[in-house]
Amino acid sequence: MTINIILLGPPGAGKGTQARRLVEERGMVQLSTGDMLRAARSSGTEMGKLVADVMDRGQLVTDEIVIGLIREKLEEGGKGFIFDGFPRTLAQADALGKLLAEMGMKLDAAIELKVDDEALVARIVKRAEESLAAGEPVRKDDTPEVFADRLREYYKKTAPLLGYYYATGDLRQVDGMAAMDEVATQIAAALGTETAQA
Repeated sequence: MTINIILLGPPGAGKGTQARRLVEERGMVQLSTGDMLRAARSSGTEMGKLVADVMDRGQLVTDEIVIGLIREKLEEGGKGFIFDGFPRTLAQADALGKLLAEMGMKLDAAIELKVDDEALVARIVKRAEESLAAGEPVRKDDTPEVFADRLREYYKKTAPLLGYYYATGDLRQVDGMAAMDEVATQIAAALGTETAQA
């Protein structure tokens, strides 16, 4: 059964962790816009040259280019897709819905990992402390100040998607503050399957 989903939630909510589990356990394809742009840039294709040109000029890649990259990935096929980092805005949500419809596909669920902002900040600080203790470099966005900026950006631009997908009937909510395995179980239930292995 092919399932297409979007994972929503602020930075640090655990979207990447859950996406990796879905890839490993279900064989789904994670469509990360960042990864796709990097791959396109070094591919040498017409689209890749376009991406490289835009990025080399220090400009943001347009929604049209990202949708083009997503179309290429969808055409390759798979056991379902996880949209990661896209859509971020209402215009992008419209564009993705239109693309899926054109390709005879649909979105099965937009899953929100609900979290407590203060606990999230504490989680990020702890992650930074653990990295330091292990002698590993700390991610540059793992500081309370940078993280607060990223949270504000999320609520300003991406949070409106929650209302959008609630209105379309696609929104599912899980407790993002629960243990990793419990979150995975809740996601499986939200997708209508008993376990992540189903």
